[in-house]
Amino acid sequence: MKPQTSGQKMPPQAAAAPQPVCPYADNIATRGTLDSRTLFAGTDEIIITHGAETYRLRLTRQNRLILTK
Repeated sequence: MKPQTSGQKMPPQAAAAPQPVCPYADNIATRGTLDSRTLFAGTDEIIITHGAETYRLRLTRQNRLILTK
């Protein structure tokens, strides 16, 4: 989809700028996926342990995720 403009042409250098490339794009397809509904299983908060650290992952009323240490 092309961005809408107000009738002004973009400078040639801006139009020719390359799109950013994700350095991890080749790994995305090989990573496992876990659906958040499965992860939360009817609750709005889970505890995640990572090594010796404990994190809390919350699902907000606005359906956003918040990870805190």
